[in-house]
Amino acid sequence: MAQGKKTIRIKQIGSPIRRPARQEKILIGLGLGKMNRVVEVQDTPEVRGAIARLPHMVAVVD
Repeated sequence: MAQGKKTIRIKQIGSPIRRPARQEKILIGLGLGKMNRVVEVQDTPEVRGAIARLPHMVAVVD
């Protein structure tokens, strides 16, 4: 990630199976898609909004 930018780590804890396609697209947009995968993304309002839409499928880890 870029230097000086705050990042957060997101872990996928839920499966997109039997979920609306919109939720699956949000996961893919975050760089997730498989269970227990962890990605590090920039902490932006857009990313926080995506996380807020999927509280049952993603978690912020330290």
